[in-house]
Amino acid sequence: MTGFWRNAEVCRTLVLSVLLSILCSAAGLLLGWKTAAFALCTGLLVTGFQLFVTYRRYRRIAALAHEIDRILHGGDLTAIQGSCEGELAVLETEVRKMSLTLREHEQQLVADKQFLADSLADISHQLRTPLTSIHLLVTLLSKSGLTDQRRLELLGELRTLLNRIDWLVEALLKISKLDAGTVQLRADEMPLDALLQTACEPLRIPLELRGITLHLQAEGNIRCDRDWTSEAIGNIVKNCMEHTPAEGSVTIRAQETALYSEIIITDTGCGIAPEDLPHIFERFYQGRHADPQSFGIGLALARMIVTRQNGTVKAENPPEGGARFILRFYTETV
Repeated sequence: MTGFWRNAEVCRTLVLSVLLSILCSAAGLLLGWKTAAFALCTGLLVTGFQLFVTYRRYRRIAALAHEIDRILHGGDLTAIQGSCEGELAVLETEVRKMSLTLREHEQQLVADKQFLADSLADISHQLRTPLTSIHLLVTLLSKSGLTDQRRLELLGELRTLLNRIDWLVEALLKISKLDAGTVQLRADEMPLDALLQTACEPLRIPLELRGITLHLQAEGNIRCDRDWTSEAIGNIVKNCMEHTPAEGSVTIRAQETALYSEIIITDTGCGIAPEDLPHIFERFYQGRHADPQSFGIGLALARMIVTRQNGTVKAENPPEGGARFILRFYTETV
């Protein structure tokens, strides 16, 4: 109550109301003392009622301010509830909305910070193994007495490790660009066959060296970004290649429908372990049958590229064996 009387607006309103009551009472003396008394009593009653209403509003505003302060220090949001009509109820509702929005932003920032910390830990872990091997190879190369043949073998291993690190850095840069939203994916219409040829061209020699046959069958067109979509398809085909034995095959079938353009990639490998299926598109996830040399970000990058183009991608184990990846690029929002 002490804070109520310290409010300058309340004191100013009280003084003006009392003065107005006295003036009305003085004017009532012209009609008699009864009229003056009635005017004075009426003015004081109105002033008292106004003080009562103002005091109740002051208490509600003070309670609201207290709840806002409590929320800012991590309190529960359920205490602010506009249970009646009026401008204060509207204010309470808007403050509640603002508090919920701020809490969601805070939670998102915490989640982003944790995600960044986990990503940095994963990246450092992924880089540690090839860097350790590179240090070992450099030590071996610095020894005297190495034959030319052995030196060439060590240089070949060193080049392979450096290529792996280079690919990891490039993939992480692409993922960071997609995360930051700085990539503008175009929607150009092109034949599905041309897209698949572009995506598989860098993998034809590795597939041939492994003795794996590649089958392509495509009909219709697709609207997508050629370069980024080729990257996504290439990463999935590369994953299939790494899990397909010699004399196996990778088959890509694509078609256009009224609702979407579909690309189905199937291999004759060992398939995907059931416990890995829910996590296969997560960053840095290493499944049961994962290649020890794999970083676990190729499929994650592929999913990001597809979903940013109004598409979906899923993995499954077909009844006939192997693994199957289904990509759909929708022509309308789903």
